[in-house]
Amino acid sequence: MSDFDNTNSGALFKNDKKSGKQPDYRGPLNVDGKDYEVAAWLKESKAGAKFMSLQVQEKDSWKKDAPKKQPVLDEDFDDDVPF
Repeated sequence: MSDFDNTNSGALFKNDKKSGKQPDYRGPLNVDGKDYEVAAWLKESKAGAKFMSLQVQEKDSWKKDAPKKQPVLDEDFDDDVPF
């Protein structure tokens, strides 16, 4: 076990498999003992200044928002189908 305390720290890693609107960088972030995920996009302002646009969300929050799959039960099918 590591003695490293990662509270109030984070890291960004380059997304080498980026496609579409996926972030250029992403990584973990810990704030006051709570884990988050950070995503960063490289952008350029109209004036030509380069910057990073950031998004922070709770770790695995996308799993919480995903619709739950309902089990398919035999009673749900209509038996009047002719084939």
